[in-house]
Amino acid sequence: MLKKSILKALLVGALGMGLVSPVSAEEVVNVYSARIDKLIKPAFDAFTEETGIKVRFTTAKAPVLLERLRYEGRHTEADLLITVDAGNLWHAANAGVLQGVKTPTLSTNVPENLTDPEGKWYGLTVRSRTIVYSPERVKPEELSTYEALGDPKWKGRLCLRTSKKVYNKSLVATMIASAGYDETAKVLENWMKNEPIIHPKDSGVLKAIAAGQCDVGIVNTYYLGRELKKNPNFPVALFWANQEGRGAHVNISGAGVTKHAKNKANAIKLLEFLSSEKAQNLFADENMEYPVNPKVSASSLVTKWWGDDFKMDQVNLRFAGRFQAMATKFMKRAGYK
Repeated sequence: MLKKSILKALLVGALGMGLVSPVSAEEVVNVYSARIDKLIKPAFDAFTEETGIKVRFTTAKAPVLLERLRYEGRHTEADLLITVDAGNLWHAANAGVLQGVKTPTLSTNVPENLTDPEGKWYGLTVRSRTIVYSPERVKPEELSTYEALGDPKWKGRLCLRTSKKVYNKSLVATMIASAGYDETAKVLENWMKNEPIIHPKDSGVLKAIAAGQCDVGIVNTYYLGRELKKNPNFPVALFWANQEGRGAHVNISGAGVTKHAKNKANAIKLLEFLSSEKAQNLFADENMEYPVNPKVSASSLVTKWWGDDFKMDQVNLRFAGRFQAMATKFMKRAGYK
């Protein structure tokens, strides 16, 4: 058997004479995604078709992916993290697993309030968390703001999702940023005085309203979209909250380049592509969300269900994470479980 040194010499000599050709590295980008396959794969496929860069992705819950990135450190294979809720993105940035990236394309495609100030994450789709109601038992003119759901007239008629869900933590956190500490604490106390029925999921809130167990609630808009897609006569309607003031709460799904990305250039290309006009509807439509790119209109289905002219809260979504611990404390103090 030839010794390793002899084999090495033969291989070097072969390369030098052109007898053995080195295999070119495959162009790839590795993604950790908290979004399920069907919501991201069409956009990934379009990216590969356009650029030739293959997207390898792993899906799991956001906390699992964040912990994995922390554990793997500089040894991680992940180049890009995609997740839902600005609170999760803020936690990832705060944990030091994302790096700041700024390009003219991203600055053009993603509004400033949906972007981390240091470029550590960018919004890719927008969802609103607003009021829903029974049109059979509630008139739209009876509704106005999140705060007004604390009015005694809604006692025994209000349904809410558990405070443990990040969506509600982010709603309250941005309320703190917009309305202040005292006002937010008062709102939560008034909600609890109305003895709301607490559900573990937004879909449960919608079904409870449809069944007559309560009359009003707060959910992410796409949950209602799913119900209406299955049944156009589903007896729940949407109301845009706080239109005379700061606007309805919005949140995002978004992404950031990992701190130790081995394929950083490809990760940036994918991030830019996902924010582009070509990809926005591919990425947003599947879950009935809004594009972040101001040049792209929402799909006809989304527009048909609830229009596209509502006023959005313009508070920077970094506060969804920055004030999340405080929001959790406020909800616990109010008795919101």
